[in-house]
Amino acid sequence: MKDTNLPLGLHYQFPFINRAEREKLLQWLSTLEPLWEMRFSKSNPPPEGDEQRPLLRPVYWLGNWQFACLDYYHPPKGVDFRCVTAETYPPLLRAIVDRIEFIVKKRVPKNFIPDGWKLNTCLINFYGNKLENGKWVDRARVGEHKDFEPGPVASMSLGDRAFFQFVNGKSTLGDENVVFSQWLEDSSLQIFSGDKWKNKTFHRVQRVEDRRKEKLGPEISGFQTRRINFTFRYVPDKDIKPFHQFPRELQEDIWPYVQTLGNHSKHFQAIVKKHQSQF
Repeated sequence: MKDTNLPLGLHYQFPFINRAEREKLLQWLSTLEPLWEMRFSKSNPPPEGDEQRPLLRPVYWLGNWQFACLDYYHPPKGVDFRCVTAETYPPLLRAIVDRIEFIVKKRVPKNFIPDGWKLNTCLINFYGNKLENGKWVDRARVGEHKDFEPGPVASMSLGDRAFFQFVNGKSTLGDENVVFSQWLEDSSLQIFSGDKWKNKTFHRVQRVEDRRKEKLGPEISGFQTRRINFTFRYVPDKDIKPFHQFPRELQEDIWPYVQTLGNHSKHFQAIVKKHQSQF
C-alpha cells in the first residue's frame, strides 16, 4: 500500500518486501558481525568538553564504510577520506535496491535526483536494548541529524515499528519543533528527497516499540535487537577510496575494526592479509 497523501519529496510503501524476502534477509543478517564503533580516535580526538564514547547501537555498512572515528561524509568540505570501500550488496539486497531505484526514478521529481545518482551505500542500524551495569537499557533511538549524501535516501525497516520525525533544528521545543511524523512499519519502505527533507530539516527516530518479541539479526553480546533498518544512500564514486589509499594515521585508527570485520567478510579478510605485516 502506497501513501499518496504525503508531502512532495516523501514516499512510503507498506509492505514493501514480501515474507519470503524478509526471511532471506534475516537469514543473511544473522551471518554478520556488526561493530560497536567508538565516536573518536587518535587522529580525530573528542572536541573540548566532549569525551570518547561508543555509538548508541551496533552498525554495519555495505558499499562503503563510513567509520564514525573518521567522521561521516559531509560535502562539500567533509568528503576526503571519509568513505572506505566495503563489500558489495548480496544478490537479494541488490535486487531490492534495483526496485527502490526504479521507484525513485518513477515517483521522485527529476530535479531532486542529481546526475549519477544510485544507491551505492547502505548503513544497517541495529536498534534495541543494551546491557549496562546489569540492567537492560533502551538504546533504540537516534537523535536529530541529516544525511548529507546527495539525492534521495531510502529507508527499509524490519522488526518493531519506529516513530520517525522530521524537525526544525536541534532544539528542545517538543512538538512545536516537529514538521512531520510517521510510523515506519515492519517490511516498509520510506524515501525522502528534496531540499526541505534533506537540507532544511533534521530527522530522528524518537522511539521503537517493544511488542513483537522477535529475535532479529546476529547474536550481539550484551544487546537485544528489536529493529533493523537499512538506509540506502548515494556517495559519488570518486569519494570512495580503498583502504590502502588512506593516510597512515587514518589506517591506524580503523585497523582494529578492519581486523574484526576480517573475521567473516572476505572483502576485509583480503585487506587484513595484505596489510597485517604493516601493523
